[in-house]
Amino acid sequence: MAEFDLIELIRMRCARARADVRLGIGDDAALLAVPGGQALAVCTDTLVCGVHFPKDTAPYDIGWKALAVNLSDLAAMGATPAWATLALTLPDADAGWVAAFADGFAALAGECKLALAGGDTTRGPLTITVTAHGFVPEHLALRRTGAQPGDAVLVTGTLGDAAAGLALRQGALRPGRGEEQLIARLDRPVPRIAQGLLLRGRAHACIDVSDGLLADLGHICNASAVGAEIDLAMLPASPALLGLVADDARVPLQLGGGDDYELCFTAAPALATGLLNDLARSGCAATRIGRIVAEPGVRVRDVDGAFIASPRAGWEHFSS
Repeated sequence: MAEFDLIELIRMRCARARADVRLGIGDDAALLAVPGGQALAVCTDTLVCGVHFPKDTAPYDIGWKALAVNLSDLAAMGATPAWATLALTLPDADAGWVAAFADGFAALAGECKLALAGGDTTRGPLTITVTAHGFVPEHLALRRTGAQPGDAVLVTGTLGDAAAGLALRQGALRPGRGEEQLIARLDRPVPRIAQGLLLRGRAHACIDVSDGLLADLGHICNASAVGAEIDLAMLPASPALLGLVADDARVPLQLGGGDDYELCFTAAPALATGLLNDLARSGCAATRIGRIVAEPGVRVRDVDGAFIASPRAGWEHFSS
């Protein structure tokens, strides 16, 4: 297919009308209208084949995940998704692959009422870059800088599933009951948009868990000039993870594994119970896993209350 045929294919598969898209795909730039009283939250993520997803990942799942990782960033800011742009680099103009990719992208975009407003296509190693835009009242935007000593540390959903899914895909973990659910958490993460909205005005700080709990909670601590203590026994685990991975092997997956795209946040203890109840009613429960302290660093306590040596702190692209 020619380049403009690919663009038309993507446009047709991902078309969604929004009144605030004054001019979308087909011109030199999109024209987008930001509602009054709203700040524009903007984030960009790049997915590289063999780095962010295995080479044999289905194109539908790649399309879904390329958007999901960006929507997770918007969720961590308490923003409502609105628009996205897509830069797609392909080794070949494979119409079938692009159609399936666009279907996955469009499926999640449709759930979130998000419009694809523009982008680019080019030839090269398979790489996908998405920029997502969302709205949030500026005074309610969630940030990394507000954590306070005494805050509870909480996390939505469960941890370690996606890392276990990757281990299964790579042959590093023996297959068994529940493997489909773990691989699905890797391939089709669910951005916690509704939960991010519930945290507005209630959470002191928030981040999405993309590089691993220790690394991402560490970003909150660094930005807020505080530390954190995590209770190992409180880390939430799915039935699939509990059934397939032994306790000692589960710890590094939950603390250092990435790609879960859950929200890790801090809140005043007095608000924690109400938040937990509201999040449970939202369809995604949360768990209190620790506390914010004044001493810098993120430390982990075992079931006996003793601090333990932490595993690798999370994914870094340029680590040696």
